[in-house]
Amino acid sequence: MKEAFYLKNNLAIVNYTTKYCKSGSELISSEGFDQFLNAYLQFLMKDNQDLYLWLTNNASEEEVKTELIRLAKILLVLSIDEINHPALNHPARLLEVIESMYQFWRRMQRISIVYSKHDEGLQLANFIDADNSFNSLVLSVYRRVQQKVQGSNNRVFRQLQAGTNASMMLCTCEWNMPDTYKELAKTPFVHTLMLRTPLIIHPKSNKRTGTFTEVFDNPIQDFKDNNEDWVCFPCKVGSLLTFIYFHRDFSASAISLANLFELASQEECIGKKPDCIMIFGNEDGKQDTTFYHDKENGIWVGKVSYEEKIEYFGYLKKMALTLHNLAMIEKDWLPIHGAMINLHLKDGTKKGIMFMGDSGAGKSETIEALTTLAKQEIDYQEVVFDDMGTLHIDRDGKIVAQGTEIGAFVRLDDLDRGSAYKDMDRSIFFNPESSNSRVVIPAAPYSVVTTNQTVDVFMYANNYTDNRGLRIVDNQEEAKQIFVEGKRFALGTTQEKGLSTTFFANPFGPMQKQEQCMVLIDKMFDELYKQNIQVGEIYTCLGLPDKGDHGIDEAAKALLKLVKQTK
Repeated sequence: MKEAFYLKNNLAIVNYTTKYCKSGSELISSEGFDQFLNAYLQFLMKDNQDLYLWLTNNASEEEVKTELIRLAKILLVLSIDEINHPALNHPARLLEVIESMYQFWRRMQRISIVYSKHDEGLQLANFIDADNSFNSLVLSVYRRVQQKVQGSNNRVFRQLQAGTNASMMLCTCEWNMPDTYKELAKTPFVHTLMLRTPLIIHPKSNKRTGTFTEVFDNPIQDFKDNNEDWVCFPCKVGSLLTFIYFHRDFSASAISLANLFELASQEECIGKKPDCIMIFGNEDGKQDTTFYHDKENGIWVGKVSYEEKIEYFGYLKKMALTLHNLAMIEKDWLPIHGAMINLHLKDGTKKGIMFMGDSGAGKSETIEALTTLAKQEIDYQEVVFDDMGTLHIDRDGKIVAQGTEIGAFVRLDDLDRGSAYKDMDRSIFFNPESSNSRVVIPAAPYSVVTTNQTVDVFMYANNYTDNRGLRIVDNQEEAKQIFVEGKRFALGTTQEKGLSTTFFANPFGPMQKQEQCMVLIDKMFDELYKQNIQVGEIYTCLGLPDKGDHGIDEAAKALLKLVKQTK
């Protein structure tokens, strides 16, 4: 990106490398501020026509912008009694303009970028200090202008994030790139990321629709970067190196990945070939959500076409996990759509508890209920994964699990009140005022996620049956049928509604590779029963009226009892 400022819809990107404002006068005189005023006037015309008509007063928008910039500069320098301007004859109206302009800016998703290799502009080492200074500059300009027009100093000050919500330091990265992928060569990588949390994002879409389908031509041939529109977020999904290339219009969703997947270092990327590549927001007009196996180069490639609806974070997350799962199936590891914790009891024992179930089944919610109800008996919990993990047989023949994510993408509606706010200071919220609102919370260290974990209990999360507690299934074939059928009551987190089934409760890889996956399922269930691991279903009741009158609490109590009895 060469522009100093990029503004589209509710996204603003400030390029410090091209232009860095150090004074209020520079800020107000900048091309970026001019673009911002264009957007602000369009906003006023649609949402506050009364204020728009007062401000324009039959003048053109260009004339209004010029006069606003001139007045702002004067207010920064002179005292109010030295200024003769007609707008000051109506201070209440002018204050309304100042406040609405400030709030319009703050409602945007605001991201700054710094390029680490550039001869001009800001240098690498100062990128966090620079962003802090920019934040202070914007806040200072607002307060100086606002207080002068108000005619008095404020008595209450709120230290809001007036500059940006996040800052990305970008760098070049020479990875082991096959010729097929040469179009990606100039795309900068995220080197370091700074998030100002809690971060609240308002994407246009609030749910994911459709499925990811396999294609047999590499989607990389559709990739075109004509205007330096792309950035790569290099991350580790489980143990797999994944390069997520995103169009800058989806930057707000992409930076949220930092709370979910471990950001890979330059040392982990330079000279390396990724296991997976995702192209997110490709302007091809195809409405694709597809994946391809590049067998020649050993890379799984995913593509999501540019559409407003893909601004929902679930598209980024689930495509990355689909690519991971497909790669792990090739390695004879079985993907599990679920959650797992290591439960450390006060008597010194540790139990690995794994849940499986599709979106909305109650995997994460059961863990939350267990935490709330059993504080006296639980020393602490260690999250292994919150949405996707794998089962495999280790060198000693023991069945073990690993995770994929260092965070949790949780549905606020299903959590106990206050649960999502325990880590609010580190969280990223998506449309918290809406249904199916979500939060991304850091959950587990990467070292725990990618370490083999012992499984003691494996439960299918049943959210539709009007039973309470849980049931151990002694018959292996019956248990396998329950897990493979993947039944759940859909809660509106996707396009599905009502009772539905999904192969192995996992539409992100296993559903697309059912024949390969069935071989692994047979193998893993044989081992689960041979190794006397407790297998069954737990009744979360989330699909019942009023959630089964706190049925999930009964499930948590039964689970704790089972764990204490399990040797």
